[in-house]
Amino acid sequence: MPSTVLSPTFSIERHKLKNGLRVVMAPDRSAPAVAVAVHYDVGFRSEPEGRTGFAHLFEHIMFEGSEHLPKLEHAKLIQSNGGEFNGSTTPDFTNYFEVVPTGALELALFLEADRMRSPVITEETVANQIDVVKEEIRLNVMNRPYGGMHWIYLPPIAFSTFNNSHNGYGSFVDLDAATPDDAKEFFDKYYAPGNAVLTLVGDFDPDATIKLVEQHFNGVKKRSVPSRADFSEPLAGEERRGQHHDPMSPTPAIVVGYRTPDPHADLDAYAAYYLLVQALTDGDASRLHQRLVKTGLVSFIGGVLGPFDGWLEMRDPLLFNLLAIYPPGGASVDDILGAVDEEVDRLVGDFHDNELQRVRTAVAAAYLRKIDSVVARALTLAPLEQQRGRAELLNELPEALARVTAADVRASAARWLTPASRAVLDWQPGGGS
Repeated sequence: MPSTVLSPTFSIERHKLKNGLRVVMAPDRSAPAVAVAVHYDVGFRSEPEGRTGFAHLFEHIMFEGSEHLPKLEHAKLIQSNGGEFNGSTTPDFTNYFEVVPTGALELALFLEADRMRSPVITEETVANQIDVVKEEIRLNVMNRPYGGMHWIYLPPIAFSTFNNSHNGYGSFVDLDAATPDDAKEFFDKYYAPGNAVLTLVGDFDPDATIKLVEQHFNGVKKRSVPSRADFSEPLAGEERRGQHHDPMSPTPAIVVGYRTPDPHADLDAYAAYYLLVQALTDGDASRLHQRLVKTGLVSFIGGVLGPFDGWLEMRDPLLFNLLAIYPPGGASVDDILGAVDEEVDRLVGDFHDNELQRVRTAVAAAYLRKIDSVVARALTLAPLEQQRGRAELLNELPEALARVTAADVRASAARWLTPASRAVLDWQPGGGS
């Protein structure tokens, strides 16, 4: 372990309102800005069959107006006060967030409380946002080379349950079938204050701010909170393969999905796995870049944890997705997989402290740079609290990385990156047969 670990020391305070809303505050008076985020414990994996894409659709509906605000007013108020806002849907949560000047903190709290209390759900708002989501799918998947490659087309090969394998963007058939009653039922079930975490980071006084939080959120009625479903799946015992033809992609590609250790049950094992992923795929010095790109076997190699590279944001089961694009008429899928296996075997036999230290330093530096931003800090704190009840891990993660040894990384590669444990998607240009 390095003699000095550069760990952040952000103060973290917790509160819980009578309606069940959990509040995490991390004051930081270094700049006159505040990030406000609300994370609801509902995502792609929560969708029932016949409702694919509903979590993402509802994220859009939440921007269509609320009890005291007409459509677009939320955006106008934030932007006219010099702020920014957005939202996103992941397998395990949906979030909404703003970053505003200090003086607009109460405005941000009012806006989030108002739509937590009562979003506008009508035939018009649902129909409008179905069209918006369908256009987003056309833009980001159907009309984009390699669109949705690892997060739409690979999961059905890697997983066997509907919750883990289905398309979270949604099928057009399921989206068109969505009704206002469906949306209201979804809101009532998943958008209860007790199913959410409110996170505040930045320039504020904690005592005064919790009074504002209580003022605006205590009026949101307490509702029952759904039990979180068990999405676990056993590890597969053999390699699984599939193929997809994409007329938008100019050259072939391959996506390989490997399961990871449970991020929550064993943080140390997961930290070792994360450093393993970086050693293999991060930058020109990475092992797979040197082995596959430098030799001309592939033109691109990259790796992400989960569908959106949110290594701290997902529950088990989780995939490490290895993506490679390669020239047509050259290497085969088996050639690429064979080279990957050779490099993994080489790492298992020869990965030492100097390489570990290089990778760990890069990872820790990137993490510290990221959470220097108040909004990135808020978006990191919230899943740590929501999923683990441990917002303090924000400060402790560098120490978890420092505990990893070279032997841990070698053992992780031998345990998890085996041919029998992977799912392989062969991505070919053209329309197929």
